[in-house]
Amino acid sequence: MPVIPHPSPFPAPAPAPAPQRPRVPTTPSHWLFPGTAASVQRARQAVTQALLAGNSTQLADDIALLTSELVTNAVRHGTRYDEEQLVELILWPADGHYWLAVSDPGAGQPVLRAATPDARRGRGLALVDAVSAAWAVVPRHPCGKSVVAGVRLHGG
Repeated sequence: MPVIPHPSPFPAPAPAPAPQRPRVPTTPSHWLFPGTAASVQRARQAVTQALLAGNSTQLADDIALLTSELVTNAVRHGTRYDEEQLVELILWPADGHYWLAVSDPGAGQPVLRAATPDARRGRGLALVDAVSAAWAVVPRHPCGKSVVAGVRLHGG
């Protein structure tokens, strides 16, 4: 007589989950630019191209604005045209932010100031402060400094 299979009253054991592999962090993008005014546009273009696909237009615009302001400050106040001094730019995603670090060899420290309505300059760090979730000036030894700013990946 044939045996008719009978369903088990117990659920079948779930298959073992595949082991989770750690997420490999994104490698930071890194550039060096000469300390000239032409480097501002080149830096902005490089950063815009390096942003991962799928990011919002607002994020790309914010990162481009930060790049323009920080590289402009580094060129104007942190390098000398008569020397072959470089501005370093690093972009990386971490902790729910895109971080941007702009470094120059100059000794001067950026200061957030209130610009008068008729001033032609002096609003760069106010823009950085308004757009970024956080920013700071970090000394570099033996000389220079980095200005690091972060923009949240997903608003808020």
